[in-house]
Amino acid sequence: MKTKLTLLLSFVLITFSGCAQSQKTENVFLITLDGLRWQELFGGADSTLIGDKTYVKNTEELKRLFWKDGQEERRETLMPFFWSTIAEQGQLYGNRWENSKVNCTNQMWFSYPGYNEILSGFADDAVIKSNDKIPNPNTTVLEYINQQDGFQGKVAAFGSWDVFPYIVNEERSGVPVNAGFEKSADEPLSDKEVFLNKLQDEIPSPWGGVRLDAFTHHYMMEYVKKHSPRLVYIAYGETDDFAHDGAYDHYLKSARQTDEFIKEIWDYIQSTPQYKDKTTLLITTDHGRGTVPKESWKGHGTSVKDADQIWIAALGPDTKALGTGIKGQYYQNQLAATVAEALGIAYKQPKAGKALPKAVK
Repeated sequence: MKTKLTLLLSFVLITFSGCAQSQKTENVFLITLDGLRWQELFGGADSTLIGDKTYVKNTEELKRLFWKDGQEERRETLMPFFWSTIAEQGQLYGNRWENSKVNCTNQMWFSYPGYNEILSGFADDAVIKSNDKIPNPNTTVLEYINQQDGFQGKVAAFGSWDVFPYIVNEERSGVPVNAGFEKSADEPLSDKEVFLNKLQDEIPSPWGGVRLDAFTHHYMMEYVKKHSPRLVYIAYGETDDFAHDGAYDHYLKSARQTDEFIKEIWDYIQSTPQYKDKTTLLITTDHGRGTVPKESWKGHGTSVKDADQIWIAALGPDTKALGTGIKGQYYQNQLAATVAEALGIAYKQPKAGKALPKAVK
């Protein structure tokens, strides 16, 4: 009897030990592209918009850059890293043409409610019902992970929109946030940070509360190189603001540039011992946009049909290469638990959605 019990206990210990060792992810980069439609991600440039001079200054130039006859060629031209690397080695959710659906559970369908849902794991429509700069009362997964052993001081956030210090609740959470037009104060500054601080003053943004994404990206890269954080959140913002401006040419060019930024992140990850083969990327958007009538592509919110339709991407050492063949219904509220699960941590928030079942297993 004692021998059988010993064998059983040994089997259980070996099994659990094997499970623990099989998970390779030690770091997560969570990335959002504000308001990028699933239609462009999975279909490339929109045929009804790319030649419309209402939304495009130089239609011939834009067609040369982004138009291809085939849908697969168009999407590969717009987002080459997504389609050469993520689609081949990871997972893409939200291609509704292939019966893969991702939706917001919040009923607002604009930015702060979407980011709260992504980061906390649940909608809070009673409180988070505007884009006002109110400190988020909800604990985000960034704050939660920052409280865990081995992660204190190893979580950081970067955003182009100046509301992110409130969304992350920087003061309460202790998670450093560089967003809006904040400069780097991460002394001692690198030469590049000194240059970025100077340049940000010299290049005006088209918008009052959102800086150009290049500043967000390069501030983040410098911080990562200096501190090797284990959980990083990066929120690019240009795609949404260019869409609100009705500038489809800049919307596409920004999407293309953000794809290059994400490739740069991945290339750095895979060339750095701290991160190589130990890091997962999770990428999504805060809300969708309209499609019909045509001009509704500029907007979102509950008055815009289908603006709750979004997408999710995953790439990393624990992510099976399933490409776009992941059918079913998924939700924005699953991201927070997925971030935690990728790091081997249970996200003990009963209101949060369950982790995506295939993303990091």
